[in-house]
Amino acid sequence: MLKLSSDPRNIALVESLVEQVVEKYQLSPDVYGNILISLTEAVNNAIIHGNCNDRSKTVQIQFRRRKDCLAVRVSDEGGGFDPCSIPDPTAPENLMKLGGRGVFLMHQLSDAVEFHNNGSTVEMQFKI
Repeated sequence: MLKLSSDPRNIALVESLVEQVVEKYQLSPDVYGNILISLTEAVNNAIIHGNCNDRSKTVQIQFRRRKDCLAVRVSDEGGGFDPCSIPDPTAPENLMKLGGRGVFLMHQLSDAVEFHNNGSTVEMQFKI
């Protein structure tokens, strides 16, 4: 498990962590890219939206190897959110908006996404 303070500069640590996991489990370049983008989005959301950029709050990242997949869990100290309330970023009225694509990308790039603890924890699964 890795604990990060809610400092946006800590996003840079995510790439190093993913590289270590990819090497440990001998994952393909495609899986590497999917995990890196999804995890970066999840950590960014946890820092900005969950912990409101409060550097005294932490984001936890956990990797767990399962039979045929790798589970990646990101938790923050925020109050959570309703993932069903997020507008569809592919809707015409949202195409030009600067944000709002993180959860969409997580769903597109992982094989399964689940939210727990009122949305303050996201778990993504990647087939390996």
